[in-house]
Amino acid sequence: MTGCAFGERLREIRQSAGMTIEELSAASGVSGRAISDMERGHSRAPQERTLAALTGALGLADPDRAGLVALVRAERAGGRAGRPRTGELPRGIGDFVGRERELRELRGHAASGGGRTPVALVHGQPGLGKTALAIRAAEQLRDLFPDGQVYLDLRGTDPEPMGAGEALRRLLRALGVESRGIAEDEQERAGQLRAITRERRCLVVLDNAADERQVRPLLPGAGAGMVVVTSRRLLGGLDGVLRIGLSPLTSAESAQLLRAVAGRAFDQAPGYELGAVTRLCGHLPLALRIAGTRLASRPGWTMGHLAGRLADADRRLANLQVGDLGVAAAFALSYAQLSGPAKVVFRRLAHVPGADFAAAHAAVLAEVDAGEAEDRLDELTELGLLQHEGCERYRFHDLIRLYAADRLRCEESAQARARTGRRLGDWLLDTAVAAGLRFAPDAGGPGPDDRPGLPASASPEQARAWLRAEADNWLPALRSAAADGRHQRVADVGEALHWHAERSVHTGRWAEVFGLSRAAAARLPDRRQEITHLAYYGWAVSVCQRRHAYGVDLAMEAYRLAEDLGDTREQAAAMHHAAHAWRLGADACQAVAAYRLALDLAGTAGDHDGYVQVRMGLAQALVEFGRPDEAIEEFRGVLRELDARAVDPAAARMAAMTARAALARCLGDVRRWPQSLAEAVRALPLAGAHGPHFAGRVHLTLGRSHSALGATEQARAHLTRAIDLLGGHDSGPGTAGSRAPSCTRALCEVEIPVWAWHRGIAQHAHVGVHCAEHRTTSIGVAQAALADLDGRNYVDTGQTAYA
Repeated sequence: MTGCAFGERLREIRQSAGMTIEELSAASGVSGRAISDMERGHSRAPQERTLAALTGALGLADPDRAGLVALVRAERAGGRAGRPRTGELPRGIGDFVGRERELRELRGHAASGGGRTPVALVHGQPGLGKTALAIRAAEQLRDLFPDGQVYLDLRGTDPEPMGAGEALRRLLRALGVESRGIAEDEQERAGQLRAITRERRCLVVLDNAADERQVRPLLPGAGAGMVVVTSRRLLGGLDGVLRIGLSPLTSAESAQLLRAVAGRAFDQAPGYELGAVTRLCGHLPLALRIAGTRLASRPGWTMGHLAGRLADADRRLANLQVGDLGVAAAFALSYAQLSGPAKVVFRRLAHVPGADFAAAHAAVLAEVDAGEAEDRLDELTELGLLQHEGCERYRFHDLIRLYAADRLRCEESAQARARTGRRLGDWLLDTAVAAGLRFAPDAGGPGPDDRPGLPASASPEQARAWLRAEADNWLPALRSAAADGRHQRVADVGEALHWHAERSVHTGRWAEVFGLSRAAAARLPDRRQEITHLAYYGWAVSVCQRRHAYGVDLAMEAYRLAEDLGDTREQAAAMHHAAHAWRLGADACQAVAAYRLALDLAGTAGDHDGYVQVRMGLAQALVEFGRPDEAIEEFRGVLRELDARAVDPAAARMAAMTARAALARCLGDVRRWPQSLAEAVRALPLAGAHGPHFAGRVHLTLGRSHSALGATEQARAHLTRAIDLLGGHDSGPGTAGSRAPSCTRALCEVEIPVWAWHRGIAQHAHVGVHCAEHRTTSIGVAQAALADLDGRNYVDTGQTAYA
């Protein structure tokens, strides 16, 4: 471009003002290279902002300024205007909502150059509004880039994305380089782009990038400009890049966007209908915009009508489409880019019933090893089709899950889907059984085999973690097995899990689990299984749901069945469950009588393990009913029976630890402190072998005993240790975390014991004074200790004593 009247006039004015190009650049903020290109006619007419900066720096009077403006307008009228159309920013969204934090990050990054051109990557799953954010940022950052803005769609989701060479050619043309001046070699073009952007303060938006290989040659080196890249991929191979991952909108932002698009239909909608629509849209900007557009273009529709349509999961994606815009179409672009094996994993993950899953699920569904499953999950995550949930788990966005289910229905036969779903369900239930058996008294060795997600050598802690993490997956699998009439399978799961249930009473699922196993067992020919699962169900409704009367009814139903069969052992077990339910219902007379009957029945049946457990339960009941002297004799009786009876070794170790710890506590309750201290000393090594919550309880008793005997330093040491072991620990049967307040109160002072009783269970809060003037403060501490206990309900499982 030669003979540019504007450029020649600009040079004349600059020289008349006695300014060099460098001086004008410093004064105006326009790069020296850009000024040089204008004067030589090598660039197009400047934008209004650039022109204003130049005329201001030159100090032009109104006539000279008007003359320059006229020259610019004349060149534009002659077809020499601004950037070429191919480099113009697309039209922005007028009702843009949210993303304030991301916009602040981009503005801050724009000002952080320091020599190297800042590059930001906006990434995330389809439909989150990555392009909209990039354009909004460009609009807000115009003042920082007087040399202009350039936009290029790299078509990264097309079957054939734009090549780097073609992208370089388009960027160079948009920056004013004539076609004949663009190098043929791709590397030379990249050098040309770096040379131009080094001298210009311009913003480049590279939208919809395919991969690192496409983007890397387009990035400047040093310079005062900025590049914003958008991509569904993380582009982990690019270094020195600010990565901004987008998430769905918040509930408030979703409502704001829906209001902006839907208009009148939004204003007339009640809040619950609005909440339903935003939730069913998954707070995804694309889905919300489509939903709002459908409402705005259909005057007869209401928000409730749309919510009803979206509530049908099988039709939700079809209802989230308007014109050529659709949520499913956006997802399909990413799905098409997956490898064949990743497509299989993606669609089969729709079989997972819960919200999140791990690589083990993918391995089972796709019938591959764990390593290959992880590779496929990485591919899905890279394309934004999966999201990380913690360290080793993943989840779908709700709408992407529906798309995966749609692909599964379309691409696999009903028979294949049934086989895959059954394979996943069997694996979940097999692993749940293996995990549950890790809590059985004789579970000393490895499990039956090495399962994905739960190795054969899994510890009880690992088994507990798996059961908790997978609760929303194995429980639906159990429901499916029950619905399919696989009665023995359901009963086997219930039998295995009852060991774990007794150690996690507050999870809220056990009444359903044992309700299913009870119903299944009732359909089996072996009536003894029905008795067993009736008892388990009775335990669950009493302990977990606090429906103690119903728990008694179920236990007595099991007792009558056992009586009909002449099975004394099962009679003893059923009566034990009835006694426990009466005990939790605070019916002391019935509970003690039932325990004693169960004790006689277990003795008659020769059930040594059961006999010890029943006697332990009787002793604990006596504690709760305020009869500590009788409880002391029963705990001592338990210890004698352990020496006299052939009890399972693992169960015997647990019973000995529990009995000694509880005996020490009871002796302290009746102020027999030397004996309490002696028993606690014996209990401590046993408790330490069973986990921190048991050891913490014994340290609490030791602290109380030492305090009462005047050994202040020893008391403080044990109470401090109790706090360390019990504070926040929740692996015990519902009580460990609740011990920390008592220990803290005990540690505050060590002289005055305060007894707090709640629902018949003795809870101890030691409060005292260092000296007389602190007595008022200590009373407040005591009241706080009691307040900590108020409203709590500590449940004994029959396996362990409460300290």
